[in-house]
Amino acid sequence: MSMADVHIFTHEAMKTTFTLHLRNKQRSLAHDAAHQMFRTIDEIENALSRYRSGSDVSQINRMTSGQSLFISDTCYDCLRIALEVHVESGGLFDVTLGQQIEHRKGDLAGDVPDVKGLLMLDPDRPALHCIEAGREIDLGGIGKGFALDRIQQTLIEWGIESGLLSAGASTQLAFGEESWTINRTGVEGMPNLELQNEALSISGTSIQGSHIVSPRTFEQRSYPYERLWVIHKEAARADAWSTACLLMTSEELEENKKSIRIFTE
Repeated sequence: MSMADVHIFTHEAMKTTFTLHLRNKQRSLAHDAAHQMFRTIDEIENALSRYRSGSDVSQINRMTSGQSLFISDTCYDCLRIALEVHVESGGLFDVTLGQQIEHRKGDLAGDVPDVKGLLMLDPDRPALHCIEAGREIDLGGIGKGFALDRIQQTLIEWGIESGLLSAGASTQLAFGEESWTINRTGVEGMPNLELQNEALSISGTSIQGSHIVSPRTFEQRSYPYERLWVIHKEAARADAWSTACLLMTSEELEENKKSIRIFTE
C-alpha cells in the first residue's frame, strides 16, 4: 500500500490537536471513520474534563464528605486504569492532585495547596465515594491516551487496516500490521522509534514546563530527566507511566525497565 493510501485528519479537543493517520485504500471510509472518532473523542472529553460543569469529573470535584456518585462507564474505566498505575508506581501517578496541578500549571503565587481528603472508587460498580472532601480529579493527561485507546478499537471494527493516532506531541498510538516510524525531534544521537501495535508517550519540561507535581513532596521544579519516553501496549498506561517515571530515582527507573520500555534523555 502506498503513501497515497494514508489519509490525515485533525481535530481540536482536550486542549490539544488529535491527528489521525489512517491507512486505507478507500478515502471515503477513512473520512467517515475519522469523523465518527472525533465525535467519540468529544464525548470522552465531556465526561473527563474538569473544566466542564456537567462532566463526571467536575461533579466528582464538587462532592462533599460522605457522598456517593454514580459515574459513566467512560469515567469509571479511565479511573480504574489510573488507580492501577497509581498502585503499580508506588503512588507516583496520582490523578487526585487536581488543586496542586492547577496551582503549578497556572504558576500561581504562594505555597502549593495542602493535600487532604479521600476518594474511593467502587470495585463492583461505576461509582465513586467521597470519604473526606478535599481531593480533586485531573484526568488531563491519561484522558488523552484513554481516548486514543478507545478510538483505536473502533477504527479496527470499521475495517481501517492500520493507523498512527496522536494526541498532540505527548502520546502516539500505532495499530495494524505495519510499523510507523517516530522521529524523536530535537534528540541528537538517538535512533528513531518504530511503533507497531503499541503506544509511545513522552514527558518532560519541553512539553509543558515543570508542571508535574510529585506526590512525595508536592513541590517539584526539576526532574532527574529532561525528557522521558515510555512504550506500552496501551496509550493510557503509556501516558500515566511516563508521568510517574519522570519522578523516579535512577534506581526506581531501572527496576521498572524490567517490565516497561523506557528511554531517557
